[in-house]
Amino acid sequence: MGLLRRLLQLIVTVVAVTFFSALLLQLLPGDPVEVLAPFSSEEQRDVIREDLGLDDPFVVRYAGWLGGFVTGDMGNYYTVSSKRPVSDRVADALPISLQLMIYSQLISLAFAIPVGVYAAARKGRIFDKFSNATAFAMLAIPNFALALLLQYFLGVKWQLFPTSGYTKITEDPSMHFQQMVLPCVTLAVGQFAVYMRLLRSDMIATLQQDFILLAKSKGMSSRRILFRHALRPSSLTLLTVAGLSVGTLIGGALIVEVLFQIPGMGLMLAEAIATRQMVAFQSLIAIVAILYVLVNFGVDLLYSALDPRIRHDRTR
Repeated sequence: MGLLRRLLQLIVTVVAVTFFSALLLQLLPGDPVEVLAPFSSEEQRDVIREDLGLDDPFVVRYAGWLGGFVTGDMGNYYTVSSKRPVSDRVADALPISLQLMIYSQLISLAFAIPVGVYAAARKGRIFDKFSNATAFAMLAIPNFALALLLQYFLGVKWQLFPTSGYTKITEDPSMHFQQMVLPCVTLAVGQFAVYMRLLRSDMIATLQQDFILLAKSKGMSSRRILFRHALRPSSLTLLTVAGLSVGTLIGGALIVEVLFQIPGMGLMLAEAIATRQMVAFQSLIAIVAILYVLVNFGVDLLYSALDPRIRHDRTR
């Protein structure tokens, strides 16, 4: 029953997001063919217009795209001199964006978990106040501003990391990770602040529970109590937000990939919007929506592993 509900949610989400996104793109002024092929002949423009179905009503075009997407046809991505299947470009861009988001999540969680735990254990002390103030400062910095600051200081002025570009990990692992440091840190900073404050709040509440007092009375070490007994039940909200933050990461990746010239889904989406590629845009938005729903479905499955009470409720 839960799988069927998730499947229905996936279908509704994809249809709703792609329909209204395509409708907004449709409202932009101008002829898309003029943007896609400004130097083409009238005959070539007619071919492009027919391929995109621009002479058909919007609902007919959308239904045609939806039918093609369901069967695996994502349409074509046009450049000035050629066209290429959207699926080919997605196959190149999607792994890059996934790498960027996974690296960013790992960095933010790697720092947020220990800082949040120790801030909760030292509630009201200097470390707790300093970490909270730092988190507020991180939340106040927009992604694009942080990216520009990191590019200038760490890339241009001190020349510690490359300021743009992307190298596959299979080609040059060292250069790959050097190029990913700045964009990943840009995305991770805001997530770290959110995760740390959420975990701190839940940990403070958990540390007041009876089973924690019982563990202390047994003489267990503070480290074991914090990371073995208190962290696990305090991680549910963190896990939920980490799953929901996929949408935030995708939005942030669009800006970051443009600024750092990383050829991922964000840069591809920006190009599709700028060049009015409606079919490609709808396909990209659909993939993002599917990814978002699947990640949150995975988060639900992890709930049972973290909290046995949820598993018992589902089996009743």
